[in-house]
Amino acid sequence: MRQSTRAPRFWQATAITIVSSALATTSCFAQSGAASDYPAKPLRLIVPFAPGGGTDITARTIAQKLTERWGQQVIADNRPGANGTIGADLIAKAPPDGYTFGMISSSHSVNPSLMKKLSYDLAQDLAPITQATTQPYALVVHPSLPVKSMKELIALARAKPGALNYGSSGTGGLSHLSGALLGSLAGINIVHIPYKGGNPAMIDVIAGQIQMLYSTLLQAQSHLKSGKLRALGVTTAKRSPAAPLLPTMQEAGIPGYEVAGWYGVVAPAKTPPAIVAKLNQEIVRILQSPEVKERMSADGSEPVGSTPEQFSVHIRNEVAKWRKLIQEAGIRAE
Repeated sequence: MRQSTRAPRFWQATAITIVSSALATTSCFAQSGAASDYPAKPLRLIVPFAPGGGTDITARTIAQKLTERWGQQVIADNRPGANGTIGADLIAKAPPDGYTFGMISSSHSVNPSLMKKLSYDLAQDLAPITQATTQPYALVVHPSLPVKSMKELIALARAKPGALNYGSSGTGGLSHLSGALLGSLAGINIVHIPYKGGNPAMIDVIAGQIQMLYSTLLQAQSHLKSGKLRALGVTTAKRSPAAPLLPTMQEAGIPGYEVAGWYGVVAPAKTPPAIVAKLNQEIVRILQSPEVKERMSADGSEPVGSTPEQFSVHIRNEVAKWRKLIQEAGIRAE
């Protein structure tokens, strides 16, 4: 009589299921165990820019609060250079154990389109933890420029193509791309004048050597109060709590205009998900605290505190947006 093979196959399949479940459970326990013991030693927070800037201030705020929370020192380590790519490369190549992580900024979403070759892949080599902040730029003009609104500025630029200029902190920076986007969406020809940093550009717009500049609110605030500069609007989709009377570019008649600077926290790819989740939970809690909100508002920044998944989508969208503009405008790195 022919013996049925159904029973052996059933038990074989059942055994495979049990083993697979056991392995998954073991992995899950291992992950949670790693997170429960983390951190057990000091941590390194890489900052890809020089001390004193917005990225550095945000990073040091997070580092201080994590140190207080965990009882393990979180050391901010500034590694500036090459528009943030040196520091980002160090983060990407660090051991994926959660003890080295770092900050990136909106500049990092521009670099893949602006630079011919990067030593790391923004999407593949870094694990997003959370977007930390968002902040606007403000378009400021020298008072001698006979415009008091974006509509008047656009009308003047259309009447005199190529006669108006704007400075920036350097080719490919967001202050440059803010002007390039204005030219593209408003259909005007304004001349870009790059500087080696935001401070030299600010000095020249105050002196009247250039006519316009996209500046951070922190950098422009005192000059606006003194009357040395006039602000026409902010670049974000919503008005800034730090300058609620300034209209957005969209309100001023430029549909689709949005430029938001941002800082975010990332770890090396392959960092255990449980550790990424723990970092996310703690950093988001820090960002939402009243003390940190008040501290960040000084430079017009607003805390975000997104999930890793939301930050990943944001990075991809930013890369695509700036790639399109850089290609259309024919922007090249200096």
